[in-house]
Amino acid sequence: MPTVSTRVVTIPNVLSVIRLILIPVFLWLLGSSQYGYALIVLVVSSLTDFVDGWIARRFDQISRIGQLLDPAVDRLFIFSTLIGLAWMDFLPWWLVGVIVARDVALAILGVVLANHGYGPLPVHHLGKVATFSLLFALPTLVLGVAFPEVAPASAPVAWALAVWGAFLYWWAGAIYLRETVRLVRLSRVADAAASDTLGD
Repeated sequence: MPTVSTRVVTIPNVLSVIRLILIPVFLWLLGSSQYGYALIVLVVSSLTDFVDGWIARRFDQISRIGQLLDPAVDRLFIFSTLIGLAWMDFLPWWLVGVIVARDVALAILGVVLANHGYGPLPVHHLGKVATFSLLFALPTLVLGVAFPEVAPASAPVAWALAVWGAFLYWWAGAIYLRETVRLVRLSRVADAAASDTLGD
């Protein structure tokens, strides 16, 4: 079991902050129709997401703040990119809605869990695969925009990964819902048992 430290300044956390800073840079480049540079920023951002996780595990730099920061930046990165691409009419808004709605649902589950004394649920491997699919799909989509000559080959791959990622996103969400229901039931049973004990 890896040790989770309370350190704030670690290489993975620095990479997460860099990824956060690159979000407005990407949106500006996309809005300025500088698609080639936007693609570079997107690829760098996606790579740092994979690299920081590997560094955290390989060099024992897993931290509590990193466990919160990394998925938060991932979501913000994905949301911002989806919205930017939809705004430029490179992506349909329904796909943005499908992905954002899932995380709104998870936020509600988080509030329910907190009200019953539980912290955030650990990230499920399906959620990780979904994030990987989306982080690979978005640069592939921008690749076709930046270089139209490769779009016939890149676009089908990008769309397949995007739809698959959205599907896995919701599948993982269903698992989180099931776990939330289980924990809430356990909490209610524990409260009922405590009430009976006090009544005796």
